[in-house]
Order: sequence, then C-alpha cells, then structure tokens
Amino acid sequence: MLIGGWAHADTLTVAVASNFTAPMNDIAAAFEQATGHTVQLAFGSSGKFFAQIRNGAPFEVFFSADQAKPRALEEQGSIVPGSRFTYAVGALALWSSREDVPVDNAEVLRRGNFNKLALANLRLAPYGAAAVEVLDALELTEATRPHWVQGENIAQTYQFVRTGNAAVGFVALSQVMSDGAVRHGSAWIVPGHLHPPIRQDVVLLPRGEGNEAARAFLDYVRGESARAIIESYGYTVPASP
Repeated sequence: MLIGGWAHADTLTVAVASNFTAPMNDIAAAFEQATGHTVQLAFGSSGKFFAQIRNGAPFEVFFSADQAKPRALEEQGSIVPGSRFTYAVGALALWSSREDVPVDNAEVLRRGNFNKLALANLRLAPYGAAAVEVLDALELTEATRPHWVQGENIAQTYQFVRTGNAAVGFVALSQVMSDGAVRHGSAWIVPGHLHPPIRQDVVLLPRGEGNEAARAFLDYVRGESARAIIESYGYTVPASP
C-alpha cells in the first residue's frame, strides 16, 4: 500500500490512553514522515476520554486502554461502523525505580516493607483494574490496601514510582520497557494468567469519517512498521486485528 503519494495533507485529532504514550509518539512521528499528515495527540485516562467523547469532544480517533469503552460507543452508534479493532494487548509490570527496593517477583508485596504501592484508579483505568485482579489472585489485596496510592491514570501512577514517592507500583510494561528491555529500575513482568487480557481497542469516530488522514492512520497502525514499534514496548499484537 502506498501511503505517501497524496496531493494534500490533513490533520487528525487522536485521543490516546496514557499507557500507550511512548509507542504512539513513535508511531505518529513515523506516520507523519511517511505521509505528510499531521497527528494531534491527546493523552489521558480512557474513562475520561469516553465521557468527553459522549459529550461531543472533537476527537476523530480513540485509542482506548480496554475493549469495553470502544464497544460501548459502538453499541450506542457513536463510531464509524466496522472500524473497531484490537491494536495491542497490554502487559502489566510491578516496578520500582529505587535501588533499595529491588523487584524480582511478587515477594516484595508479601514482605510489605515498602511505604506506598501505586496503582491506577481502578474505576477509570483498565490497568488499575488489572492490578487489583493481580492482588486478588495473589491474596494480597487486603494486606496491601493500607499502602495504596492511586493515580488518576497510568501516567500519574508511573510518576509516583519514578519519583520514588511510591516505592513500588503496578505500571504498564510499555512505560518501563523499550527495545525489549526494562530501561531503568527493576521490574517483575506480571504473568498474564493473573489477570484478564488487557485488550486495547481503537475506533474511528464520526468526526473522522470523512478525514482521509484518520483512515490512513488506522491502516498504518495495522501495518508492519507500527507492529514492530508496538511490540518493542512489550505489547503483543493480534495476528489479524
């Protein structure tokens, strides 16, 4: 597919779940270079974007951190029919940026010798809900609850841990991994069987239906270049999105 030969360039506005910030920045930059289109990105919690879109926010594409919100928009007739697909399956990591709190597995949670455990707001952020599922599976929910500090979204949760204000936290693996390796600190990549798959869906919204750039961007996300970027941050990509 040739995507670089259009006679004019367009701009598209994209709402993106904050766990996908790093890969999306890379994907958008590559897409802009390949096509001449401009991608305007907004990052935040899927829950807030969902509410804003229902209230008429001027986004053309929505990359959610889950399937539920795009599916709900679809059921309400608030997306372009047939546009929803899973662009990534996320992974969760228990991470610490502090040298005095090494994280190799779940034992750090069982020992309980930490000040704060950061996790995203489970009502707004799918990664927060997944973190609680993990604690439930490990039978550590009540033992750790007094230590919880909840970020509004996974980006704020990451900041709690990065700054050391929380000794450990459940973050998106993509926030601490690039090129297949954890960039700094120590992390336990949470086994997938401890929580339901974090399938992340994207939809084309009605405002983007007539925007050639919006449709082209979704095609690009399905392509091999975007897949390589997504997988380098620790996500998996369905074989046939």
